[in-house]
Amino acid sequence: MPVAIIADTVVARRGTAPDGDRSRRARVAIVALVALLVATALFSLASGASDASAWAVVRGWLFASSSADPLSMRDSIIIYDIRLPRLILGVIVGAALAVSGTVLQGLFRNPLADPGLVGVSAGAGLGAIVVIVLGATLLGPVSGFLGIYTLPLAAFCGGLASTLLLYGVATRRGQTSIATMLLAGIALGAMAGALSGILVYMADDRQLRDLTFWGLGSLAGATWTKIAAAGPIIVIALLATPFLARGLNALALGEAAASHLGIPIQRLKYVAIISVAAAVGASVAVSGGIGFVGIVVPHLLRLLIGPDNRYLLPASALLGACMLLLADAVSRTIVAPAELPIGIVTAIVGAPFFLWILLRRRGVLDL
Repeated sequence: MPVAIIADTVVARRGTAPDGDRSRRARVAIVALVALLVATALFSLASGASDASAWAVVRGWLFASSSADPLSMRDSIIIYDIRLPRLILGVIVGAALAVSGTVLQGLFRNPLADPGLVGVSAGAGLGAIVVIVLGATLLGPVSGFLGIYTLPLAAFCGGLASTLLLYGVATRRGQTSIATMLLAGIALGAMAGALSGILVYMADDRQLRDLTFWGLGSLAGATWTKIAAAGPIIVIALLATPFLARGLNALALGEAAASHLGIPIQRLKYVAIISVAAAVGASVAVSGGIGFVGIVVPHLLRLLIGPDNRYLLPASALLGACMLLLADAVSRTIVAPAELPIGIVTAIVGAPFFLWILLRRRGVLDL
């Protein structure tokens, strides 16, 4: 089967180690990332202004039927109604942003594609802001019909429109220009920002406070209702991405070569774009603007396990979840009992990393 050797060809073309060596390393890395995610999740449950203990929760789960050291009512509320929803939302949003960055980089065949940098997050944010500001007035009937799914669906539509526009502008004859992609992303982000500014100007005081904090990115508003609204959309999008792995590996050789290998190029593009738009849109709707996860995570993993998307996509989901949980723990503790927006934490780490990537590739960029 020619498709089965695509990963070997891509790895050899990029001058890295043979696929067999990287495959073993990738499997070990994925197992290690699973263990890291478990440890990070327990750390996240134990972190915060309150001293509620994650170990007390574990004991409560293990000895739920006994009276030995029961979980107090206060700790139960903090853990189950505040920290656990926040933990679950952090896992799915971190995984969604990291996997979306990986898919976009494979689709555009360059390492600078990221939902936050190329305007996809800005488009999703615009869709969410439309609902936040106009949901009770002009969009009242729509909001009443869709219920809790109104916000993530609106963000999905905004992200989908941005992704389609970006792909149409930046890609010609199967080739994507890095310079055009970045400039188009800046233009789309500026356009979405301008329209969002008009809506913010129309917002009342309560909406303005919510939009200000939401725009910086946070998991503070995590609830089981938000998870029920955005979780299914994100999970479905993430479950679709492993089926893109071989196609993205083939696409690294060019569209013509991938087509000769039997890859349905157009269907691959459509599924990739819709998956990214759904994952990013739903994530932005519930967590706001959290940037740089989609560019930091795939790069770190490529250095470790190589470019094979069969391993890169699941590893990105795991490391993205870990990274966002750690950033959230920092945001909750660094200025406790207050809380620093999580988008500030990821930007402090991600912006220097992005500059480093640009410096490494300055011979490639021709702006």
